[in-house]
Order: sequence, then C-alpha cells, then structure tokens
Amino acid sequence: MRDGSEQAAPASPRWVWAGAGGLVAAVGTAYFLLPLEGLGDDRPWLGWPLFALCLALLAALLLRQVRDVVLEKPHTRPGVMIPLLMCLAVLVFSSGYYALAQRPGQFTGLSTRADALYFTVVTLATVGYGDITPKGQEARLVAVAQILYTFVFLTAAATALSRRLHAVVAARDRRPPPT
Repeated sequence: MRDGSEQAAPASPRWVWAGAGGLVAAVGTAYFLLPLEGLGDDRPWLGWPLFALCLALLAALLLRQVRDVVLEKPHTRPGVMIPLLMCLAVLVFSSGYYALAQRPGQFTGLSTRADALYFTVVTLATVGYGDITPKGQEARLVAVAQILYTFVFLTAAATALSRRLHAVVAARDRRPPPT
C-alpha cells in the first residue's frame, strides 16, 4: 500500500519519446495550419503580446530544465524536454517572422511558412546566406531578439543537456559489466 511518501515510477522511456515525438509532430503541423496571418497588421495588439508570452514561457521552462540538470534532480528527462522546448522556440520565432512578413517592407525573400522556418534555422545557425533579409525595423529587432534568445536560453539549455548526457555516459562507464 502506498503511504504517499513513495514516488511514482517514471514513465517508460519508449512512451516518453513517443509522446515527445507526437507533440513535436502536432506542433509542427499546427505551425503550418494555424491562421498566423491574423497576427499581422490587422491585430498587432494580439501578435506581439502572444509572441512575447510564448517566448517567456519557453524561457522559463528551459531554465527549469537547466536548473534540474545543475541540481541533478532525479527523474528529470532533459534529453526529451530540452530538444522539445528548443523546437518550440524555433517555431515561435518562425511564426513571428511569418506574421511580420505579411507587413510590407519588413522582409525580402520571405513569403511562406517554409521560408520563415528556413530563415529561423539559418539565423539560429548564424549562417546568414543573404537570400532572406530583414529590411524593416521590427523584423531586424525580432532577428536580434532571436540571436540574444539563442545565446542566453538555447545555449544554456544545450549546455545543460550536454552536461547531463556526459554524466550519464560517465556513470555507465563506471558500472561493472553485467555478469
């Protein structure tokens, strides 16, 4: 009988990965299907606060994962959560770029959601091919925000994930081989 002091066993890794994969697929599908055009010029009072709220929420969740790794909390799954949150951050920036591209003079070369996703990844990777360029002040500010967001939150999360994976591999190497 459980007395309340026992913790529930963590979910099977297979189910966790399947759930994370399903969530990424659902969010990716939503990115291509949601009416993001309504967040542009017609409703700037909705688009910017929603964009900022999503980024703040993702930053808080990423920092929580970083904290859990640094404090070595048991039963955390940064190998699932951190990549998932990073993917969501990419999609939030892509949505922002796509909504901005609906406004005249903000971008050259960005007209589809695939273009926005491409630009987000190119900016994240600091490649900058020059085929899509932010021309308007708002577009440039969002690009700067993405770069700073990447430096602070995504780099911290990737570092924490790398630290956790290193600890897992080191612990596995210290274990005696099965007999």
